[in-house]
Amino acid sequence: MYKDLIHPPEEVVKKTTDNLKIETQDTVALFRSLSSLIRLVLFRMCTDAASVAKVFPDNFHKNLKELLSKIIAENLSNWRSRTISNQVSLPKLIDFDWRVDIKSSSDSLSRMSVPTCILQLKIQEDTTNTESVTGTQSLNVELSKEKLEAMLDGLGKIRGQLNSVAKRN
Repeated sequence: MYKDLIHPPEEVVKKTTDNLKIETQDTVALFRSLSSLIRLVLFRMCTDAASVAKVFPDNFHKNLKELLSKIIAENLSNWRSRTISNQVSLPKLIDFDWRVDIKSSSDSLSRMSVPTCILQLKIQEDTTNTESVTGTQSLNVELSKEKLEAMLDGLGKIRGQLNSVAKRN
């Protein structure tokens, strides 16, 4: 399936035009209509051919409605997963690593050692352009003991909220 059926590749338009023996603008209109139909079916969360068939008007050609409903229903899971993966979203955490370092400083009066946590986050940057490779980057963060405790406390609260939402569903 093409990423954007509103603008399918020229060779596909030409081949479809030749096979159906219709005008080019009719072929483009056909692709636009099919794209709109598929988006509507995805938006309405249709799950099978029967629910897809309900999207069509009552006076739509019965056999064509059944055929299109069956074809669309067979491809729904693939289109749904592609739609989800192409949504704009925040960068995703792929991996992380950590270590504890001791920061030390000295002056003539005393020697000071402070433990710190170095957190390395590997992040996948979001891109909806399938022609380009999704980039990853590493981000290093230094946390004091107090900052680490505050972060862990916050993550614990997030885990609790996610668990309560998951139990409702």
